[in-house]
Amino acid sequence: MFIDRVFVPEGLAPDQEERARWPFGLPCVAQLLQEGLAFTAPVTFLVGDNGSGKSTLVEAIAESFQLDAGGGRLARTRGRPDPTKTPLGEVLRADTTRAGARMLAGPRQKKKGFFLRAETAFGMTENLGGVPGYWDQDTSAMSHGEGFLTVFQAMFDTPGFYVMDEPEAALSFTSCLQLVGLMSRLADSGAQVVCATHSPLLAATPGADIIEVGEEGFRRVAWDELELVDHWRRYLSDPNAYLRHIVA
Repeated sequence: MFIDRVFVPEGLAPDQEERARWPFGLPCVAQLLQEGLAFTAPVTFLVGDNGSGKSTLVEAIAESFQLDAGGGRLARTRGRPDPTKTPLGEVLRADTTRAGARMLAGPRQKKKGFFLRAETAFGMTENLGGVPGYWDQDTSAMSHGEGFLTVFQAMFDTPGFYVMDEPEAALSFTSCLQLVGLMSRLADSGAQVVCATHSPLLAATPGADIIEVGEEGFRRVAWDELELVDHWRRYLSDPNAYLRHIVA
């Protein structure tokens, strides 16, 4: 692993007025300010509904390891303002492991990390195929799902720090299973993965640490205790129990 914990140092913490504004007013961010967030397994999932703040968390976690909040590899610049920096990313800091500290202190070509977010990944698949340092295949000629899997296989191929925000957006059931296999292999190789997801399939990755994000902040839960899993089970068992309230 490369990061043990992320936190906001006391000297960088927002004042009371700032804490009332986004993103610091989100329950999960407020809890992060108080407690920090520890990582206990090579694969960590942040699971929660839209608006819960899980994407805000993963963006800032990516930035704490010098990844670009807009998506992509380790940031190319240091020591100057980054226009893509997020408010939480500006103040969030990481406690790195020895491996993480060595990687960040070493030459750029030895740094292995990638932030994949659904909003910008589609553009990457259109524009980065064949670009040195990325992937050889022409992903612009592939379906979105095929392009996503190509990105995963090319950029998540060695031990490094990998962050994903809702990677299931373009993936079928079968492709999600392939991503589970990839994340499991990454964990075995010494990599670290932090992923925000709505997918109960991805969250079931063996050995993963699952953090549920919601109105009360965040908490660690077992897969079968997730609200998401409970809803999917009940829906698949009896869709009409939900649809009768939605469809007249």
